[in-house]
Amino acid sequence: MDLKKSWLAAGFVLLAGLAAPVQAGFSDDGLAAFAEEVSQRHGLDRAQVQALMDGAVFQQEIIDAISSPAEARPWRDYRPIFLTESRIEQGVEFWDRHADQVARASEAFGVAPEVLVAIIGVETRYGRHAGRHRVLDALTTLAFGYPPRADFFRRELEQFLLLVDEEGLDPTALKGSYAGAMGLPQFIASSYRHYAVDFDGSGQRDLFGNKADILGSVANYFDAHGWRAGEPVAVRATVAGEAGSELASATRGPTRTRHTMAELAAAGVTPERDVADDTPVALLALEGEDGPEYWVTFHNFYVITRYNHSALYGLAVFQLAEAIREARDA
Repeated sequence: MDLKKSWLAAGFVLLAGLAAPVQAGFSDDGLAAFAEEVSQRHGLDRAQVQALMDGAVFQQEIIDAISSPAEARPWRDYRPIFLTESRIEQGVEFWDRHADQVARASEAFGVAPEVLVAIIGVETRYGRHAGRHRVLDALTTLAFGYPPRADFFRRELEQFLLLVDEEGLDPTALKGSYAGAMGLPQFIASSYRHYAVDFDGSGQRDLFGNKADILGSVANYFDAHGWRAGEPVAVRATVAGEAGSELASATRGPTRTRHTMAELAAAGVTPERDVADDTPVALLALEGEDGPEYWVTFHNFYVITRYNHSALYGLAVFQLAEAIREARDA
């Protein structure tokens, strides 16, 4: 395929004038092989792709960051990062400022509006912290300098090259997280390509500044992963008895709803509000400030953890969403 956009040509001209590329830190000389494979697979210009690869700079701080993610903390330390008065107040402000777009995305895809707002709040504090690393550097560093997940990030680097070609973006200018996530909703390249939507008909899917596209894309992501309108996310619970304790100790991560409420109740689990016996549920056990903290989670909780597979993340989004909605209603 011909390069319809100018990004690769522009990047090639820019990088051609630079000094020798910084390659120190990459695990092997696979950059050239990668450029060759991707170029042949997708019909991209080989020299231009290689120029971009040569211009990528290894960032040790990215390796350090991915080696100690926030999700490795216990819930008692993770929750205070996101459940703050300022983040709740800013969520209400964001919702009020973009009320039309929030409502339209919520109605179009059937996703609770407070969840859409909370995702943006958790990911980038409503756009205030959308990332400071060049996406090209982040993905190349992880693809060729972080063996535990090299295959995943090589796929994402390939998706990134296709994305910037399709959307006419400058691959040398885009910034994001240490893991290469982009825009206010922090989509990785493959998610950007597959789930981002042009929600205002502008002709481009802009997750960096266009609030209609941003909210519509988050809603589309949740819809595509099975969000069920009007259904609950999670409810606090207590656990009593040996069977309940054993069950809880085995469910510290995000799980599918493999049990029914009747099964959990028989094991000594009691939710704080009524849940029908035949409801598919899961049990989540976390380290709270005052000891073990138990939650009965539903299908929609599992959907939230498709955005980020951490149970801590899912619960933070849920609690922030609830807090924002309550503050706005008040």
